[in-house]
Amino acid sequence: MRTAPSRDRHGRGLRGPLFPHAVPRARSPREKFDALVLEAYAPIHHAFAEQLHGLDIAVDTIPRMRLSADMTVLPDEIFADGPVPLGRVIPAGVDVRGRPTRARIVIFRRPIEQRSRDALERRDLLATVLSALVAVYLNVDPRDIDPRFEY
Repeated sequence: MRTAPSRDRHGRGLRGPLFPHAVPRARSPREKFDALVLEAYAPIHHAFAEQLHGLDIAVDTIPRMRLSADMTVLPDEIFADGPVPLGRVIPAGVDVRGRPTRARIVIFRRPIEQRSRDALERRDLLATVLSALVAVYLNVDPRDIDPRFEY
């Protein structure tokens, strides 16, 4: 579907999209972050595909968890930078209607964006967070997931 530019009203130039929607430059920051998450998760999923077949990956803007202010140690299923969660593992369970749910890793976009200056740093941080969370899910050491793991 092609959209025609609107009229040039009041001499401000043509109206319409700057880039076609099909080109990468037209992606929103949210879509770019989602692509980075998938790119960082791909080697992990490829290496452990059989063990990770029941795991979903999700991205949330900010952490929506009720954490106590006096918590000095967070549970293992939450990966954090100090008191700020960067991601968490939600185990499989049953929802309020009694239907089974799949296990899920949730990555928090804003805290990760604030801790990285550019896309390369963001990709490295995402690889670290995903390695740690997949290690918790599989109950293994994070260095078994990514030998370069450091945190």
